Amino acid sequence: MLYDLTLGSLTAVTKTSFQAEKVLERTHLQAAIRDNIGVLGEDLLVIAEEFGDFEATHRRIDLLCVDKSARLVVVELKRTEDGGHMELQALRYAAMISVMTFDDLVKTFAAQLTKTEGAPIDSDDARARLIEWLDDVDEEPVVPRQVAIVLASADFSQEVTTTVLWLNEFYEMDIRCVRLSPYNLDGRLLLDVQHVIPLPEAAELTVKLKKREAAVKKAAESSKNFTKFVITTPTEQSAPLPKRHAMLRMIQAVRDAGVTCDQIASVLPGSKFRAVEGPLAEGELLWDAMVGQLGLKSDQDGRWHLHAPFPDGDTIWVLHSNWGTRTQEFLDALSNLASGTVRAEAQSQ
Repeated sequence: MLYDLTLGSLTAVTKTSFQAEKVLERTHLQAAIRDNIGVLGEDLLVIAEEFGDFEATHRRIDLLCVDKSARLVVVELKRTEDGGHMELQALRYAAMISVMTFDDLVKTFAAQLTKTEGAPIDSDDARARLIEWLDDVDEEPVVPRQVAIVLASADFSQEVTTTVLWLNEFYEMDIRCVRLSPYNLDGRLLLDVQHVIPLPEAAELTVKLKKREAAVKKAAESSKNFTKFVITTPTEQSAPLPKRHAMLRMIQAVRDAGVTCDQIASVLPGSKFRAVEGPLAEGELLWDAMVGQLGLKSDQDGRWHLHAPFPDGDTIWVLHSNWGTRTQEFLDALSNLASGTVRAEAQSQ
């Protein structure tokens, strides 16, 4: 709520609507925002109004902007109280302009300058102005494929805000929502501009959290163990194998050395080397038996070496394909079962 404090007391200023004030979306609201684009963001430069340089569609972007990093920004305006489906419309526009090059930007900006200044502006002049406005860019900047979006409306429905928050959080998009609230004060039309997503006070924290999440993700990826192992038997030496194939090859080798499946099971985790009653062939029938006898989830067949089972009488043993940081420990234990005649040597990547 907006109040008038002129006379020392609070007097409520009447909230109104664009429709009641006969404010048209394109003629009035869009023109005012275009000429004062800073209310939506200090880092925005309008390069086109009613941009519609698309193939096979007549749709138009209300305002097409560029930020200081040469990233395109779609600005979608609505004078409605719920925002309609503006977020979906803006996403379509963002996808369609994501292929624009810097030359495309220059051409578009030159046309906009010609329109607003009332005199022809050539590409060289537009290029120079654009590069001067951008922050620390080369003579031929690269336009990122990622496109930012600004939604400006009299208000937003929960459908719109929920969608925007979800896209920003899980798909690392940059979508801002700006509420434009009109008020009537003694016949004067006032406009209250509020950035609601992200909240200004939370914007810096949001950036820090995203950077932290990116750092954690990078650390997790770098900590993954990509060690490979060479399996050596009395007759051959394998190529460097990833963990899942190294464990399978090791068990095949110790079995050839006379080690029983029961002995192998004694040095491995109970969940990694399982037995079912056979006789069964490899593949689908074997997996059906594992699901039925061991209670495994039916969609986890990809986690097992079903193509290379280990028959032991009427019992069929199957090896799990996922192994963690203790792989070397288990390989050494298997080697000991074979009295060292089979060895596993790690090959760091």
